[in-house]
Amino acid sequence: MTTLTYCKGLPTPLDELNPAGYTQFECLMTAFSQVFYRATILTVNHLLNQDTKFNKSSWNTHLQQTYGISKRHANGVIALSIGVEAASRSRTNQLKQLESKLSFAKEWLSQAQNQIKIAQFSRKKNWPYSKNGCNFPLATRLEPRKNNWDQTKFNIHHKPRYIYKITRAIAARKSAPIKVKVRHCEGFIVGAKDESYGNQTCQWDGNNLKFRVPYCLEDKLGKFVS
Repeated sequence: MTTLTYCKGLPTPLDELNPAGYTQFECLMTAFSQVFYRATILTVNHLLNQDTKFNKSSWNTHLQQTYGISKRHANGVIALSIGVEAASRSRTNQLKQLESKLSFAKEWLSQAQNQIKIAQFSRKKNWPYSKNGCNFPLATRLEPRKNNWDQTKFNIHHKPRYIYKITRAIAARKSAPIKVKVRHCEGFIVGAKDESYGNQTCQWDGNNLKFRVPYCLEDKLGKFVS
């Protein structure tokens, strides 16, 4: 079932539309989203580069100078890009899970091989007079008519393949770069994720809501869009 989450109730007055049929705010969002997209890609690549240490203050200044945006717009770029840390944590958790599976598989293989050695107890010459007995006695199921020794040997035969597969998966994940997707047509025009209250980017005078245009778009859209 489709759920309608947003609906523009009233039509936009003709005096607010440009010759292309869009409002100034729609033009602002379209133009700024492209700038925001390029700045986000640059920030994400910088965060993924483990050779350089990330400094939020200096990177904020770099974004302002590179793309002609304000400090608050740059904060929005950084706040969105920091989400790449979740991808790094996910990669770390994946490696921990695989390493745990590898350790468990090796431990099981070692124990199973020891059990098979213990199963040779009956081949000893004086095994009926042994005080310890066999720690891995023979047991057969009625329906499949297979004993536990054969089943253990079968699992031992296939377990090295599983260990090899997990080892290759760990090596591949350690060497593969972390890839994240940055969405188009997205941007923070009012504040940022890491801000709790209002700011100078958006101003309300009682009648109109004015948005501060980034410096790089002032020639096209002016200083404010309401």
